Amino acid sequence: MRISKPRAGWRRPRWQTAAGIVAVLCSVAMLAAGGFIWSEHRDAVRGQQSRAEFAAAAEQVAVTLMSLDHADPQTGVQRILDNSVDPFLSEFRSTTGDFVKLSKDAEVTTKAVANAAAVQSISGDAAVVLVAATSTVTNADGVTEAPRSWQLKLDLRRDGDRIKMSKVEFLQ
Repeated sequence: MRISKPRAGWRRPRWQTAAGIVAVLCSVAMLAAGGFIWSEHRDAVRGQQSRAEFAAAAEQVAVTLMSLDHADPQTGVQRILDNSVDPFLSEFRSTTGDFVKLSKDAEVTTKAVANAAAVQSISGDAAVVLVAATSTVTNADGVTEAPRSWQLKLDLRRDGDRIKMSKVEFLQ
C-alpha cells in the first residue's frame, strides 16, 4: 500500500481542528478548576487552624480566669492580666485590689478544668468562643465542695503573637 503525499493547499479536516480546540479549552478549564479547588482547600485549612487556635486559647483563658489560690492571689491576678486586653484589662485592673482582698478573706482555692470549647464566630484576628468548664472549690480546712459547672462566652483578640481575652460573660 502506498501512502500518498498531501497535495499543496491540503488542509486538516474540520473535525480534527474542532477536536483540538475542544481539548485545549478542556485543559484550560481543568487547570482553572484545579486552581480554584486548591485555593478553597487552603482557605478551609487556614480557617480550621484558626478556629482550633482560638478554641485552645479560650480553654486556657477560662482555666486561668477561674483558678485562684487564696495563699497567693496576686499571682493569679497577674496571670489574668497577662491574658487580657482592653476593655476587660482596664476593668479588671481597676478592681485587682478588691479582688485580692476578697480572695484572701474567703480563704478558698479554686481549680478549673475546661471541658469543651466551640468557636461561635470568627472575624480576622478576633473570635467569640463558648467554653464549658468545671470548677472545684477547696476551703482553708481542705474541704472540697461539689464541682460546679460553668458556661462562659469569651471575646478573644489576637495581640501580637498571643490570643487574649477582651470580654467575658458567664452564661446561665
